[in-house]
Formats: sequence, C-alpha cells, structure tokens
Amino acid sequence: MKITINGKEMLLVENSARTIDSLLEELDVSQRLYVTVELNGDILDRPTHETTPVAEGDVIEFLYFMGGGSSHVD
Repeated sequence: MKITINGKEMLLVENSARTIDSLLEELDVSQRLYVTVELNGDILDRPTHETTPVAEGDVIEFLYFMGGGSSHVD
C-alpha cells in the first residue's frame, strides 16, 4: 500500500484492518494523545482515529500544535 505521510511517500504492507490509530502505533508516533491528524485534507476528530481506515493513496499529515511566546509584558 502506498500512502503519503507528512509529504513523504511510504510503502506499507497491505493490512485491511489498519486504522489511523493503529498507524500511529505502527509508526511509533510520539505523543499520540497530542497529535492532530489530517486525512486527505480533512482534520479528523480524535474519537474517529480508532475506526477511520487507511487506504491506498491516502495523504496523511501529523500535526502538533505548540504554545509558546513570552509572558513578559513591558
């Protein structure tokens, strides 16, 4: 199965039971609880990760939103 993850094409062994959740585990994605997943241009709700299948040709982005900046006030 060929998919694109974060802009890079990957070849994975065909697995009809593969979901977004199992893909995150398979790829050992760090901090899975904090990653936002975009599938073919759509942001997925976290509860759907367990049931959303991964299919040939899918384009997946793993996004991490980070806070930051300074709390210093002049």
